[in-house]
Amino acid sequence: MKKWLIPVIILGVLAFSLYSWGKNFNNTAVDLQETATKTWGNVESSYQRRNDLIGNLVKTVQGAADFEKSTLEAVINARSKATSITIDPSNITPQQLEQFNQAQSGLSSALSRLLVSVERYPDIKANQNFLELQSQLEGTENRINVARDRYNEAIEPYNKHVKRFPNSLLAGLFNFDPMDYYQAEAGSEVAPDVDFDFK
Repeated sequence: MKKWLIPVIILGVLAFSLYSWGKNFNNTAVDLQETATKTWGNVESSYQRRNDLIGNLVKTVQGAADFEKSTLEAVINARSKATSITIDPSNITPQQLEQFNQAQSGLSSALSRLLVSVERYPDIKANQNFLELQSQLEGTENRINVARDRYNEAIEPYNKHVKRFPNSLLAGLFNFDPMDYYQAEAGSEVAPDVDFDFK
């Protein structure tokens, strides 16, 4: 065997090993990132369902001619603000999540005030459409919580993959930054008061 062949074989094996490592790292990171991105889409979808229900709830309440306009306007404005914030799931920053949380929290607060105000209107409380929307809204609040938890669960394996050594060496090279977990605002671990039992 010729002497120059040994270094060529060693370099070839080394190059193939580095290529395989880089390829495996990249493909796994892409798969995990896509799973986390899809899961964030489910979070947004749950919030969108809530926004749609709130829109229908507002329309139902607007039918009461003497209902407080300021309360309705607060809900409409909060809903508009909440739906105007969009986040790129592949590049979520803590600041974006905080802004998103604040808008959703503002909407929850306005909704709570609306529901408290409804207690003074027996016609609205007895409206079957209103009662059905209230029930759906309760279920949606639970869906939102589940979707946020699943998002955090999906991010964990991705973050571990890109942060562990030696993968962390390739993460920066391939632009795979760790993703931020969904962290609710202080006190928001309690779902908004949507008690619909108006006995």
